[in-house]
Amino acid sequence: MRVKDSADITPLQRRVAREIVSLVRREGLKAGDHLPEVAIAGQIGTSRSPVQAALRHLAGLGLLARDSHRGYFLQKDAPQWGEVAAQFFAEPDDPLYLRIAEARQSGTLEDEVTEAELMRRFDVARSTLRKVLSRISEEGWVEQRVGHGWTFLPMIDSPDAYEESYLFRQSIEPTGLLGPSFRFDPLEMAELKREQARIVEGGYLRMTPIELFEANSRFHETLAAWSHNRFILQSVRRVNLLRRLVEYRQASQRQPRQVQAAEHLAILQAIEAHDLVQAASLMRAHLDGARRGKSHDRGLFS
Repeated sequence: MRVKDSADITPLQRRVAREIVSLVRREGLKAGDHLPEVAIAGQIGTSRSPVQAALRHLAGLGLLARDSHRGYFLQKDAPQWGEVAAQFFAEPDDPLYLRIAEARQSGTLEDEVTEAELMRRFDVARSTLRKVLSRISEEGWVEQRVGHGWTFLPMIDSPDAYEESYLFRQSIEPTGLLGPSFRFDPLEMAELKREQARIVEGGYLRMTPIELFEANSRFHETLAAWSHNRFILQSVRRVNLLRRLVEYRQASQRQPRQVQAAEHLAILQAIEAHDLVQAASLMRAHLDGARRGKSHDRGLFS
């Protein structure tokens, strides 16, 4: 089964299909389980149209069956989706986005550029370029100059920058747990605990590197959201976006992911017990351990 052999789909539809694959694997769904279009659109944050196209695409790969009255149902258990997951996640993002990111990380793209220069360099149309620049602007590593042109902002492009990002996270994520407005959502708590437990129990060996990274991001961003402090949540999301550029390319080191997931579970257990001081202490130690393990890994930037 090859993803590229199926009917053509747009980049948006491919992203939605990838989200559905991730959802199926994350929730451990089984053959016969229903995938309701409306619920999926709500979870992914998109309209029903790309969801419908993505479901048709996955049905064409033999993963789903369609009932004309009730919609789509799984044909295979989640563990059997491994091959298609590896293919969907092999190319994690828009190719132009990745080329711009790689040029910045390698130091071959200047801090200030014009759209004409970028169009020539990457051989793309202005409309395509602007869509990608708009996304990069939202992520916070480029901004449009007054008049014309774009200025790239600092990003995680060296071991020192990576360490700085962890030191920053150590200063805000434990603080979010101790804030006066912190409160957790029981349903989200249960979902996080299930996902992290699956990783500990063997998911760290079966999941793709991107799935593991996104599970990690989901944990930290959910806890930041529970702080009900918009600035903490925005900061954690932005750092995760910048980390994603690096970690999508790093060699997969499986064992640390199991250890990290076990630490996540300990933090969740402390939160559930309403021991937020302990949760904050565990979070600080967790981030410090990750910092020590990654900040001086030169392979991340080679």
